[in-house]
Amino acid sequence: MLICITNQKLCQDDFLSRIEEIAKGQPHAIMLREKDLSEPDYRELAINVKEICDRYRVRLIINHNLEIAEELKVEAVQVSIHDIRRECEAIRNFKQVGVSVHSVEQAREAEVWGADYLIAGHIFPTDCKKGLPARGLIFLKEVCNAVAIPVFAIGGISEVNYKITLMAGAKGVCIMSEAMTTDHPETLAQRFIV
Repeated sequence: MLICITNQKLCQDDFLSRIEEIAKGQPHAIMLREKDLSEPDYRELAINVKEICDRYRVRLIINHNLEIAEELKVEAVQVSIHDIRRECEAIRNFKQVGVSVHSVEQAREAEVWGADYLIAGHIFPTDCKKGLPARGLIFLKEVCNAVAIPVFAIGGISEVNYKITLMAGAKGVCIMSEAMTTDHPETLAQRFIV
């Protein structure tokens, strides 16, 4: 399964056109990340991205902005381990909750708090985490073995290395840089067959 994560700063063409091309290819989900946007700007973008995702029947995941997800009736959210601790009651209102984890202990805790899936990383070196060492495949395998819920690998994932993350136990992968820069966004889901 492939989750495409947005980052307008990496996108060199029309962002919404790119999202539409990605959605045409039918990935498992598109996560609207955009951490640098103000709440009103995020809401406006979320409305537009939701319209595209609804049209192509692709799951939209709202990252961190629980109020906006609730307002727009988006059923899937992605939160940090700190968010799930603080916002446990609000998070239970959503049909699907993903939690970002960076250790086996966080993975176990997120599962106890009711996470439906985890995003674990960063697995390989990536420009998004410059200067921070990658956690690697052993870390990924340990997280996958520690929980009963699906784990998605993130960080430096490409067509060249995604299959070894699956061999380590990941149910799927998350990509951001390639999703935002590839010349053929409409074929992403076919190129990352899981």
